[in-house]
Amino acid sequence: MNRLIPTLIAGAVLAASSLCTSAFAQDAAIRKNLAERIPQLPKIDEISKTPIAGIFEIRVNGTDIYYTDAQGNYLIQGNLIDTRNRRNLTEERVDKLTAIRFDTLPFKDAFTIVRGNGKRQLAVFEDPNCGYCKRFERDLQKVNNVTIHLFLYPILGADSGEKSKAVWCAKDKAKAWQDWMVRDVPLPAASSCDTAVLARNVELGRKFKVTGTPTLVFVDGSRVPGAVSADEVEKRLVATGN
Repeated sequence: MNRLIPTLIAGAVLAASSLCTSAFAQDAAIRKNLAERIPQLPKIDEISKTPIAGIFEIRVNGTDIYYTDAQGNYLIQGNLIDTRNRRNLTEERVDKLTAIRFDTLPFKDAFTIVRGNGKRQLAVFEDPNCGYCKRFERDLQKVNNVTIHLFLYPILGADSGEKSKAVWCAKDKAKAWQDWMVRDVPLPAASSCDTAVLARNVELGRKFKVTGTPTLVFVDGSRVPGAVSADEVEKRLVATGN
């Protein structure tokens, strides 16, 4: 018996080593074949298994997802759906990859809008020239007991930067913003102040691949792009423990 145990351990180690070697070879084959056959495909960041035997997920550009076979002979672009559990596995994966740790956001570069007791929290990236943002802001008035951290994100043109400066330099940022977005009151004449925050916000958005406005970030790190309804915001605030 004493001799058998070392033999079993050695066999297990050998088997594990063989599996690792096989997985490495498979990974290398996928990378090599796709790089040669589709040179325009960005460098692969990661290859991982999917629930489907023989089909692998490849991740590029940080958060872009494709699927391929074990040899890289085929490339699949689209959503992987779990029909039994009615889950969009691709969407879930992208949501996880694009999550933003809420407590790491530089809140000093945002201003706050507080409603009710302000206990619930939400961060939003918005451009003052964004029509969808105006629609979103008007509907968002229905959501109470929330603190909104508003990151000015001027990406729609030079005028967006000028309007953002006017908001940031206003004596009451929240009032100037809501007057403009909700009530169509002209922005105050831009006064002089440090507006380096706007460049930092643009850089922050690029880092997190915020490509449109509005973009919402909840305390659990999940993000939602687009002018979602107040009801949807409320549901997500409840779902994330707010």
